[in-house]
Amino acid sequence: MEILIEIILKAGRSAVELALFILLPVMVVMLSLMRLLEARNVLDWLVTRTAPLLKPFGLTGLGVFAALQINFVSFAAPIATLTMMEQRGSSDRHLAATLAMVLAMAQANAAFPMMTMGLAFLPTLLFSMIGGLAAAAATYYLFGRGLSAAEAHIDETLKHRTAEGAKGVLDVINHAGAEAFKIAVGAIPMLVLSLVAVTALKRFGAIDLLTEALSPVLTLMHIDPVLILPTLTKYLAGGTAMMGVVDEMRRAGQMSAELLNASAGFLIHPFDIPGIAVLITAGRRVAAVWKPAALGAVVGIIVRTLGHALLS
Repeated sequence: MEILIEIILKAGRSAVELALFILLPVMVVMLSLMRLLEARNVLDWLVTRTAPLLKPFGLTGLGVFAALQINFVSFAAPIATLTMMEQRGSSDRHLAATLAMVLAMAQANAAFPMMTMGLAFLPTLLFSMIGGLAAAAATYYLFGRGLSAAEAHIDETLKHRTAEGAKGVLDVINHAGAEAFKIAVGAIPMLVLSLVAVTALKRFGAIDLLTEALSPVLTLMHIDPVLILPTLTKYLAGGTAMMGVVDEMRRAGQMSAELLNASAGFLIHPFDIPGIAVLITAGRRVAAVWKPAALGAVVGIIVRTLGHALLS
């Protein structure tokens, strides 16, 4: 019992430190910046200019906005955009392409805090965009080609706050800060539970046994066995939990910055059990197209994985 209590207290301390001292400050700054750009209509301008360029990939103007949200806000931010697309009459085919793109891209709530651990910003952002476009195109033209392409009249005007004057700017920043705090605090339970599970598995030797069993195969594939633990955590508990494990490994000197960057393509994205479960709550039609979207997301993640591996 003493061992269990020790594990819980250690995991809880690590989870709170990660959420409040790393995740929260980064999310406050990034969300404030995004909301100010949104309020000043900069994002509207960007979406209008880029939408025609991305139309061949199966994306609409709102799909472009979803890409900005996943890259610069959090993995949950595109839920509102996916809901808006469904309500405004986007076709099932466009919904599937947009969901696939979101599932394949780098989630800001993990990517930005991990930059304090040595993750490179520009390559991560670049391969995130390339992988997202590959996922969207694969879904729109291949996996989702049998979905309905019928669309109702679509209003792609984005509704958001304005930032007129000092009071308006302060109001936008305060709401962004509250949103960031909600994201950070909401991540604590999953962080605690995942870190408790991972610490217990390590303490009782399960991870060592799994590593020993898989090491010969991974070595033949030129994959570092150190990645077993963060990969297992990521796909079962989500990106935020994986970030906590990587933080622990970086502090213990078990994972180098080079290995972190080489593995970013298949570690940093919302294509995991919690991520899919959260994103399909956007609406009935969004949930109905998750299978072709998942297949497209796999293509995008493979593209990202190869890009990071080759660059490293």
